[in-house]
Amino acid sequence: MGDRQLGEQQQQGVDQQLASSPAASTKDDMVSSVMALEAALLPCLPARELQAIDRSPHPSHQIDVDRYARDFMEAAKKLQLHFISLQREDKPTKVEMLRKDITLMEEELDRKNELIKKQESLVLEWKKELKEQMDKHKTELERV
Repeated sequence: MGDRQLGEQQQQGVDQQLASSPAASTKDDMVSSVMALEAALLPCLPARELQAIDRSPHPSHQIDVDRYARDFMEAAKKLQLHFISLQREDKPTKVEMLRKDITLMEEELDRKNELIKKQESLVLEWKKELKEQMDKHKTELERV
């Protein structure tokens, strides 16, 4: 019986948290959903109590078990919806993917343009050196 009261208190605390903070962060939402799931599951765990309730002629005991099971399923649905929303957030849209691809291509184009400029400057330097060498050889040949 103490476990059931503890579970009800935790469930009420979680329900108050969920109701009081509608704009809470996703981490807080997930933590509260897990706590609600745990709070709904705790009363169902003690096997002796469940067996006693199942054998009990009092219909209120069976209603308690049904309520705990319903609370557990509601908390599980909330947690599942939370994970689905996280999955959607992680999945970028086509427009975002295209923008990212365009940005990557532009960066690659800039890198390649810089490489081309470096290579052109090297080629110009080599041409200059070759011209100087040719001029030296021509002057030497003219001397002879």
